[in-house]
Amino acid sequence: METNNHEEFKVNGEELLKKVKELIAAGNARRIIIKNEVGETVIEIPLTLGALGAVLAPMLAAVGAAAAILTKCTIIVEKK
Repeated sequence: METNNHEEFKVNGEELLKKVKELIAAGNARRIIIKNEVGETVIEIPLTLGALGAVLAPMLAAVGAAAAILTKCTIIVEKK
């Protein structure tokens, strides 16, 4: 039986991209969900073992765009 662990981080728009990159680099995230301050999902990034830079680049660009419009957000990390 598989157990999913979830972790949440509250960040502001300026910290969003940096935190997402840190979580991806840590290598133990299965999925990253970014929600706005009212709890609506803005971006969901599924991470797989095969996800490399070329695949993640467009997703990180979307995170950067979201960071420009979000003032406060929550990052939910689903871990392996």
